[in-house]
Amino acid sequence: MAKILKNREILLVVAIAALLMAITLRFPGFVAPANLARVYNDTSILIILALGQMAVILTRCIDLSMAANLALCGMVAAMINAAFPGVPIPFVILAAVVLGALLGSVNGLLVWKLDIPPIVVTLGTLTIYRGTIFLLSNGAWINAHQMSDAFKALPRAPLAGLPVLSWLSVLAIAAVYLLMTRTPVGRAFYAVGGNPHAAVYTGIDVGRTRFIAYCLSGALAGLSGYLWVSRYAVAYVDIAAGFELDIIAACVIGGISIAGGIGSVPGAVLGSLFLGVIKNALPVVNISPFAQLAISGTVIIIAVAVNARAEKRRGRVILKKAEAV
Repeated sequence: MAKILKNREILLVVAIAALLMAITLRFPGFVAPANLARVYNDTSILIILALGQMAVILTRCIDLSMAANLALCGMVAAMINAAFPGVPIPFVILAAVVLGALLGSVNGLLVWKLDIPPIVVTLGTLTIYRGTIFLLSNGAWINAHQMSDAFKALPRAPLAGLPVLSWLSVLAIAAVYLLMTRTPVGRAFYAVGGNPHAAVYTGIDVGRTRFIAYCLSGALAGLSGYLWVSRYAVAYVDIAAGFELDIIAACVIGGISIAGGIGSVPGAVLGSLFLGVIKNALPVVNISPFAQLAISGTVIIIAVAVNARAEKRRGRVILKKAEAV
């Protein structure tokens, strides 16, 4: 029983269930299957982004530019579609993913080759990517009437009872899970985050591993950029402004250690869902946006405190004091 209570994923499932039960007392319709499917769909983009952020955090880094990367890739995808409506949607998506991976690689190279602290690098690229959006668009919006019907329809298209957006998040979860648990790259993420000095002695290139993590993070941000602008049918400079905080919060709530080396795909998904349920439920119970921010911040602080406590390890006695004869 004690082992179960120490399992972050199980605790999150219990917390989400308790949260849903509390909401149900006032709004029974919230837990209807159709509504829960909508909540999952609303959280799908956050899940995809949290998976990318998780890979970076595992290596003792952080990516504060994910939301800006999303916005730039989304704007480029919308501009391609507006200028060339006949371009096949898969090509537009591929362009967004490749651009996102390239932007992520910029972060990775700066961290790897110049040894600049990740928080400084990604704060800098965050502003660069936002500024680039303004330069590309001259501050203009791309609205629904400028986008083709096919461009806007894909995330909403129903498939086996769920929108394509939901299925894409499921596909991302499966792909990242396999990467983390069945490939040398995934094991390298954990090794680098757990002890980068020891990882070097096992033949792992720490800088290259972090570079790969940033490329993965960028590629998922690029995919999310297309999904965001097509789902909401609008592209502008401030898309997803501040969303990087939600992404990091989802990871922290999911038990992914900011110190690196600890975390799991189920944890990132459950952390995102926990946040998604809160964000969908608070407006329903008429809580003001300012109070919502305070509640979200409180949840993050509690999650960080729980993580810090869980990660404490007892020191091991290496040398014992000799007893007097």
